[in-house]
Amino acid sequence: MRASESNNEELNSNNEEEPIELIPSMEEFESELYSGFKKIYLGDIIEGTIITVSDTELLVNIGYISDGIIPVSETMATEEVDITELYHEGDPITAEIIKTDDGEGNILLSIKKAEEILVWDELEKAFNDSKKINVKVTGVVKGGVVCDLKGARAFIPASLLSTRYVEDLNQFIGQDLTVKVVDFDKDSKKVVLSRKEVEREENEIQKSLILSTMKKGDKYMGTVVNITNFGAFVDIGGAQGLIHVQDLSWKKVKHPSEVVKEGEKVEVYIIDFDTKTGKIALGLKDVKEDPWENSINEYSVGKVLTGEIERLATYGAFVKIGDGIEGLVHISEMSDKRVNKPHDIVTVGDKVQVKILNIDKASKRIQLSMKAALDGELDQEEIDKYQPSGEATTSLEDVFKVFLKDINN
Repeated sequence: MRASESNNEELNSNNEEEPIELIPSMEEFESELYSGFKKIYLGDIIEGTIITVSDTELLVNIGYISDGIIPVSETMATEEVDITELYHEGDPITAEIIKTDDGEGNILLSIKKAEEILVWDELEKAFNDSKKINVKVTGVVKGGVVCDLKGARAFIPASLLSTRYVEDLNQFIGQDLTVKVVDFDKDSKKVVLSRKEVEREENEIQKSLILSTMKKGDKYMGTVVNITNFGAFVDIGGAQGLIHVQDLSWKKVKHPSEVVKEGEKVEVYIIDFDTKTGKIALGLKDVKEDPWENSINEYSVGKVLTGEIERLATYGAFVKIGDGIEGLVHISEMSDKRVNKPHDIVTVGDKVQVKILNIDKASKRIQLSMKAALDGELDQEEIDKYQPSGEATTSLEDVFKVFLKDINN
């Protein structure tokens, strides 16, 4: 190579420009930095993870260049429940952005506001799906109680608080209840709840279990939940049974309220039940106190005593002759004269003299006579006339003997 050519190449090499490193502007740098993070806007509902928990706030990683801060006032903490009890490092949270910059470059968040928004979606879904939810009773108002569900206010009418009688609504304050949403209007923020619906479902399950193991004569502790003219309904732990008025006491009871009251705890026994219909017949009176077992021996055929007319029927009058013991005076035994209707000669409450004609312990029936009581005590022959015999032995001669005796007398 000639010397002139070599010098020219070296000169050209020296004249080539070296690459220059371009330094981005602050605006370009910021744009590049932020492009790797999701965009956030005021009012967004976002998810994050708690980094630290203090007495005054939560520091949250929200996947942004800046961390999120949640003041204690924007959490679900209360005077009763401290923030450090509710939240822990690593817990996931859902919050609403209430400030994109708190003045120190942090994102200000609110769990409380997010819950207030999300809870209405939860309530609507629970209403549409007939789903159970949990709420806390916070106070008593006219006609029921109010509840709080993540900031949403709901109402439970007193009639929907329980299947049982509720005397004092204040007993529910502070309680956590499992309920169903029975009425819902998102626009007007109206929510009506029912604990009663949940109890009914629970009771049906419990009722099936009780009926599957129940036996006649079994005893249960129960609560009187309703009183009617014909008896009292008692809850025996999920299943309700009826104590008919006649099974409340061995004594005459005009109305069940004379014996029991709503809310009262009582011990009952099973008289009968039907697994298909779920009906349960209960008794309150103790079988050990049955006057037919304890007092009937005080009464004997032929005895004359004073009784009280308890009720009238077309065929006669029922007379109480002792606690839990009554007998029937047939219309033919009410007077020597013809009686068309029992109330023509007696009324309920009248005191009358009666004579015992027959006692049937097996069927617990007593035959009485008002007209025979006028003749005093029966002699043995008259007693035998009213006693049932094991077989029919009455002859035509016996019939005429009684007939002739009546004529002679």
